[in-house]
Amino acid sequence: MLPFFSRGKPANATINGRTIAVLPRETLLTAALRNGMAFPHGCRVGGCAGCKCRLVQGRVRQLRSASYILSDQDLDAGCILACQSVPHGDVRIEVDMAAAARRSRARVLSREPLTHDIVRLRVQLEEALPYRAGQFAMLAFDALPGVERSYSFASPAAPDGQALFFIRQVPGGVFSSFVHGEVLAGEPLSVTGPLGDFWLRPGAAPLLMVAGGSGLAPVLAMLAERLGERDARPVALLLGARTQQDLYEQEAIAGLQAQWQGAFTYRPVLSAEPCGSGWPGARGLVADFVAEHDARNADAYLCGPPAMVDAVQRRLLALGAAPARIRADRFTTLNEAPAV
Repeated sequence: MLPFFSRGKPANATINGRTIAVLPRETLLTAALRNGMAFPHGCRVGGCAGCKCRLVQGRVRQLRSASYILSDQDLDAGCILACQSVPHGDVRIEVDMAAAARRSRARVLSREPLTHDIVRLRVQLEEALPYRAGQFAMLAFDALPGVERSYSFASPAAPDGQALFFIRQVPGGVFSSFVHGEVLAGEPLSVTGPLGDFWLRPGAAPLLMVAGGSGLAPVLAMLAERLGERDARPVALLLGARTQQDLYEQEAIAGLQAQWQGAFTYRPVLSAEPCGSGWPGARGLVADFVAEHDARNADAYLCGPPAMVDAVQRRLLALGAAPARIRADRFTTLNEAPAV
C-alpha cells in the first residue's frame, strides 16, 4: 500500500519532456498549472476527464479512483487523471497539449427561462472556440471574481461565435444564483474551452442517448451537429425528469426527430409526476426503460446527475453492453464528490 502522500518530500514530474517540481500533497495538475503549463483540464474534481494523461513511468496515489470516469482502454493504457494524482516519487507523464483550452472574452446576449430552475444562456464569443458538440467550457463572470464553473455547450460550434448553455439553479450556488437572479444582458464574462472528451464518435451503430436535467444540453448539441451532417443512424433518446414542469426543449427535440434521416424515437420518463395529472407517458426511473433498446449493439451516451448516469450504466452493462461503447458525462459540482 502506497503512503497517501510523498512522505513530505517534493517529487519531479516530467511532462512531455519538461521537468517540474511537485510539492508534497500536490496533484500533478496543480503543479503543472503552478508552473505555467497549459495543461488540459476542466472541473478539477475528477468528474470530467479533461486532465486525462498517460503515466509512462513512476507511481501515483489516486485521490479518487479513475475507473469512475476513464474507460477500460484508457486504464489499460496507463491513463490517469492529473487532478486526482499525487506522485509517489518521480514520474513521467505524457499528455495531448493540443487539447488545451483557449480563453475567449464574451458577453451575454440573452437569458431565457426553460423550467423553474433551468435557464438558457446565450453568449457572444469574441473568438469562436473550435469545440465538438458534447464538450464543455469554464465560465467566469467579471462580476464574480474567483468564481468559475463548468457547463456543457448546448449548441454546435457556430461561425458567428454564439454559444448556448443551460444553467440549472443550484441551492446556495454563487454562480447559478447570479445567473438566475441578475439582469445579465451585456454582462461580460470569460469562456474557456473546449474541455472534456464527451463527444459523438463516428460510426454506423444505433445511438442510445440518455439525459437527465440539464444533461440534455450536450445531447441536443451532438444531435444538432450530426443533423447538419445528415446522419442516418437510428436514435433513441431517453430523458429523465421529475414532473411535466421539468420537461423542456420539447419543440427542439420534435424538430430533430422530424428532420433526422433515420429512425428517431423519444421517450420522456417522469419519476415524481403526481397521480391523476393525466400524464400519458412513462413513469419511474429512466434506467428502467433502457432494456427496451438493443444495448449490445448501440453506442450509448449518458449525461446528467451522477446517480442517474451510474444507474443507467449498470443497467447497460447487465444487458451485455460493451464498456467501450458507453460514454458518460456526470454533472458533478465542485463541492460534490462522484458516487463510487
